Amino acid sequence: MQRNDVVTALEAALSEALEREVADLDGNVRLFDDLHLDSTSMLEVLMSLEESIGLQVEPEDLEIEAFESVDSLTDFVLSTRPAAV
Repeated sequence: MQRNDVVTALEAALSEALEREVADLDGNVRLFDDLHLDSTSMLEVLMSLEESIGLQVEPEDLEIEAFESVDSLTDFVLSTRPAAV
């Protein structure tokens, strides 16, 4: 999975969770500060990513730093994916 695929899936998940269009995200966009996510909407985003791209995350693997920005969440998602052969 490529970085732009994750960002596209993240935009769709954010749009669904926030009930408004989220598109053309810059990597520096802060999820809580700029997009006004809260803990409930963040869970919705994670569940949406589970469905759309098969994200599988153990609760003990979640760290708040992963949710600071679009880039940090994208990096986190990519780190959970098996490396391509």
